[in-house]
Amino acid sequence: MDSLLGPVAIAQKAFDGTFARPQNAYTFVDGSSKAALAKASTGFPDAKVTTKAEFTKSRADGLKTILSMLYVLLGFSVVVSLFGMVNTLVLAVYERTRELGMLRAVGMTRRQTRRMVRHESVITALIGAAMGIPLGVFLAALITQAMSKYGVALELPVTELVVFTAVAIAAGVLAAILPARRASRLNVLNALQYE
Repeated sequence: MDSLLGPVAIAQKAFDGTFARPQNAYTFVDGSSKAALAKASTGFPDAKVTTKAEFTKSRADGLKTILSMLYVLLGFSVVVSLFGMVNTLVLAVYERTRELGMLRAVGMTRRQTRRMVRHESVITALIGAAMGIPLGVFLAALITQAMSKYGVALELPVTELVVFTAVAIAAGVLAAILPARRASRLNVLNALQYE
Protein backbone atom coordinates (compact mmCIF):
# COMPACT_ATOMS: atom_id res chain seq x y z
CA MET A 1 0.00 0.00 0.00
CA ASP A 2 1.32 3.42 -0.94
CA SER A 3 0.41 5.43 2.14
CA LEU A 4 1.33 9.09 2.22
CA LEU A 5 2.39 9.15 5.86
CA GLY A 6 3.41 5.85 7.46
CA PRO A 7 2.45 4.78 10.98
CA VAL A 8 6.05 5.24 12.21
CA ALA A 9 8.10 8.43 11.92
CA ILE A 10 11.83 8.62 12.78
CA ALA A 11 14.46 11.30 12.57
CA GLN A 12 16.32 11.84 9.26
CA LYS A 13 19.68 10.98 10.88
CA ALA A 14 18.36 7.67 12.28
CA PHE A 15 16.78 6.82 8.91
CA ASP A 16 20.01 7.52 6.99
CA GLY A 17 22.02 5.40 9.43
CA THR A 18 19.63 2.45 9.28
CA PHE A 19 19.01 2.14 5.54
CA ALA A 20 21.86 1.67 3.07
CA ARG A 21 20.33 3.72 0.24
CA PRO A 22 18.03 6.23 1.89
CA GLN A 23 15.55 7.93 -0.47
CA ASN A 24 12.80 10.39 0.13
CA ALA A 25 9.43 9.24 -1.05
CA TYR A 26 8.01 12.76 -0.88
CA THR A 27 9.58 16.18 -0.42
CA PHE A 28 7.04 18.95 0.01
CA VAL A 29 8.17 22.47 -0.92
CA ASP A 30 6.15 25.58 -0.19
CA GLY A 31 6.51 28.84 -2.10
CA SER A 32 8.32 27.82 -5.30
CA SER A 33 7.24 27.43 -8.90
CA LYS A 34 7.11 24.08 -10.69
CA ALA A 35 9.53 25.29 -13.37
CA ALA A 36 12.11 26.37 -10.76
CA LEU A 37 11.84 23.06 -8.93
CA ALA A 38 12.12 21.10 -12.17
CA LYS A 39 15.27 23.02 -13.06
CA ALA A 40 16.73 22.44 -9.56
CA SER A 41 16.04 18.70 -9.74
CA THR A 42 17.68 18.07 -13.13
CA GLY A 43 20.55 16.23 -11.39
CA PHE A 44 18.08 13.75 -9.90
CA PRO A 45 16.58 11.71 -12.79
CA ASP A 46 14.15 9.81 -10.57
CA ALA A 47 12.66 12.99 -9.09
CA LYS A 48 9.18 13.92 -10.26
CA VAL A 49 7.97 17.47 -9.73
CA THR A 50 4.22 18.03 -9.43
CA THR A 51 2.01 20.85 -8.28
CA LYS A 52 -0.37 20.46 -5.36
CA ALA A 53 -3.32 20.01 -7.74
CA GLU A 54 -1.48 17.35 -9.79
CA PHE A 55 -0.44 15.50 -6.63
CA THR A 56 -3.99 15.56 -5.27
CA LYS A 57 -5.35 14.31 -8.61
CA SER A 58 -2.84 11.45 -8.75
CA ARG A 59 -3.81 10.38 -5.22
CA ALA A 60 -7.54 10.53 -6.05
CA ASP A 61 -7.22 8.56 -9.32
CA GLY A 62 -6.77 5.30 -7.39
CA LEU A 63 -10.05 5.86 -5.59
CA LYS A 64 -11.79 6.71 -8.86
CA THR A 65 -10.69 3.36 -10.28
CA ILE A 66 -12.13 1.53 -7.27
CA LEU A 67 -15.39 3.50 -7.57
CA SER A 68 -15.60 2.66 -11.27
CA MET A 69 -15.24 -1.03 -10.44
CA LEU A 70 -18.01 -0.73 -7.84
CA TYR A 71 -20.27 0.94 -10.42
CA VAL A 72 -19.64 -1.97 -12.82
CA LEU A 73 -20.62 -4.42 -10.06
CA LEU A 74 -23.71 -2.32 -9.38
CA GLY A 75 -24.57 -2.52 -13.09
CA PHE A 76 -24.29 -6.31 -12.98
CA SER A 77 -26.62 -6.42 -9.97
CA VAL A 78 -29.16 -4.30 -11.88
CA VAL A 79 -29.03 -6.77 -14.80
CA VAL A 80 -29.59 -9.70 -12.42
CA SER A 81 -32.47 -7.87 -10.74
CA LEU A 82 -34.03 -7.23 -14.17
CA PHE A 83 -34.20 -10.98 -14.77
CA GLY A 84 -35.79 -11.42 -11.34
CA MET A 85 -38.37 -8.74 -12.04
CA VAL A 86 -39.24 -10.16 -15.46
CA ASN A 87 -39.63 -13.61 -13.90
CA THR A 88 -41.88 -12.24 -11.14
CA LEU A 89 -44.05 -10.31 -13.60
CA VAL A 90 -44.40 -13.24 -15.99
CA LEU A 91 -45.49 -15.42 -13.07
CA ALA A 92 -47.94 -12.74 -11.90
CA VAL A 93 -49.49 -12.51 -15.37
CA TYR A 94 -49.68 -16.30 -15.64
CA GLU A 95 -51.32 -16.68 -12.22
CA ARG A 96 -53.75 -13.82 -12.84
CA THR A 97 -54.88 -14.99 -16.27
CA ARG A 98 -58.51 -15.27 -15.25
CA GLU A 99 -58.47 -11.88 -13.49
CA LEU A 100 -56.95 -10.24 -16.57
CA GLY A 101 -59.59 -11.92 -18.75
CA MET A 102 -62.37 -10.53 -16.53
CA LEU A 103 -60.85 -7.04 -16.64
CA ARG A 104 -60.66 -7.23 -20.42
CA ALA A 105 -64.25 -8.54 -20.59
CA VAL A 106 -65.61 -5.56 -18.63
CA GLY A 107 -63.88 -3.06 -20.89
CA MET A 108 -60.16 -2.76 -20.13
CA THR A 109 -58.25 -2.12 -23.34
CA ARG A 110 -54.97 -3.74 -24.34
CA ARG A 111 -53.20 -0.45 -23.76
CA GLN A 112 -54.60 -0.17 -20.23
CA THR A 113 -53.54 -3.76 -19.52
CA ARG A 114 -49.98 -3.01 -20.61
CA ARG A 115 -49.98 0.17 -18.52
CA MET A 116 -51.21 -1.73 -15.43
CA VAL A 117 -48.41 -4.30 -15.68
CA ARG A 118 -45.87 -1.55 -16.34
CA HIS A 119 -47.01 0.38 -13.25
CA GLU A 120 -46.71 -2.77 -11.12
CA SER A 121 -43.16 -3.22 -12.38
CA VAL A 122 -42.18 0.40 -11.66
CA ILE A 123 -43.67 0.15 -8.15
CA THR A 124 -41.65 -3.02 -7.53
CA ALA A 125 -38.47 -1.29 -8.73
CA LEU A 126 -39.16 1.77 -6.57
CA ILE A 127 -39.72 -0.43 -3.51
CA GLY A 128 -36.28 -1.92 -4.14
CA ALA A 129 -34.75 1.55 -4.52
CA ALA A 130 -36.59 2.84 -1.43
CA MET A 131 -35.10 0.00 0.61
CA GLY A 132 -31.65 -0.13 -0.98
CA ILE A 133 -30.67 3.55 -1.11
CA PRO A 134 -31.41 4.36 2.57
CA LEU A 135 -29.71 1.12 3.64
CA GLY A 136 -26.64 2.03 1.58
CA VAL A 137 -26.55 5.55 3.05
CA PHE A 138 -26.91 4.12 6.57
CA LEU A 139 -24.03 1.66 6.05
CA ALA A 140 -21.89 4.44 4.55
CA ALA A 141 -22.63 6.60 7.60
CA LEU A 142 -21.56 3.77 9.91
CA ILE A 143 -18.32 3.21 8.02
CA THR A 144 -17.43 6.91 7.85
CA GLN A 145 -18.23 7.25 11.55
CA ALA A 146 -15.82 4.41 12.30
CA MET A 147 -13.15 6.02 10.09
CA SER A 148 -13.69 9.58 11.30
CA LYS A 149 -10.43 9.45 13.28
CA TYR A 150 -8.63 9.25 9.90
CA GLY A 151 -10.35 12.37 8.60
CA VAL A 152 -13.01 10.54 6.57
CA ALA A 153 -16.31 12.44 6.46
CA LEU A 154 -19.72 11.53 5.04
CA GLU A 155 -20.78 13.42 1.93
CA LEU A 156 -24.06 12.47 0.29
CA PRO A 157 -23.81 12.25 -3.52
CA VAL A 158 -27.31 13.62 -4.17
CA THR A 159 -26.92 13.66 -7.96
CA GLU A 160 -25.88 9.99 -8.06
CA LEU A 161 -28.76 9.00 -5.75
CA VAL A 162 -31.26 10.74 -8.04
CA VAL A 163 -29.68 9.03 -11.06
CA PHE A 164 -29.93 5.62 -9.34
CA THR A 165 -33.62 6.25 -8.62
CA ALA A 166 -34.18 7.15 -12.28
CA VAL A 167 -32.30 3.99 -13.31
CA ALA A 168 -34.61 1.97 -11.03
CA ILE A 169 -37.67 3.46 -12.76
CA ALA A 170 -36.18 2.76 -16.20
CA ALA A 171 -35.36 -0.80 -15.12
CA GLY A 172 -38.95 -1.28 -14.03
CA VAL A 173 -40.26 -0.08 -17.39
CA LEU A 174 -37.75 -2.26 -19.24
CA ALA A 175 -38.59 -5.36 -17.19
CA ALA A 176 -42.31 -4.94 -17.92
CA ILE A 177 -42.06 -5.02 -21.73
CA LEU A 178 -42.52 -8.77 -22.29
CA PRO A 179 -44.98 -9.48 -19.44
CA ALA A 180 -47.12 -6.48 -20.41
CA ARG A 181 -47.20 -7.61 -24.04
CA ARG A 182 -48.22 -11.13 -22.98
CA ALA A 183 -50.96 -9.77 -20.68
CA SER A 184 -52.38 -7.54 -23.39
CA ARG A 185 -52.50 -10.36 -25.96
CA LEU A 186 -54.50 -12.78 -23.82
CA ASN A 187 -57.57 -14.24 -25.50
CA VAL A 188 -60.47 -13.00 -23.36
CA LEU A 189 -62.63 -16.13 -23.72
CA ASN A 190 -59.77 -18.53 -23.02
CA ALA A 191 -58.67 -16.40 -20.05
CA LEU A 192 -62.17 -16.48 -18.53
CA GLN A 193 -62.20 -20.28 -18.74
CA TYR A 194 -58.67 -20.59 -17.32
CA GLU A 195 -58.40 -22.60 -14.07
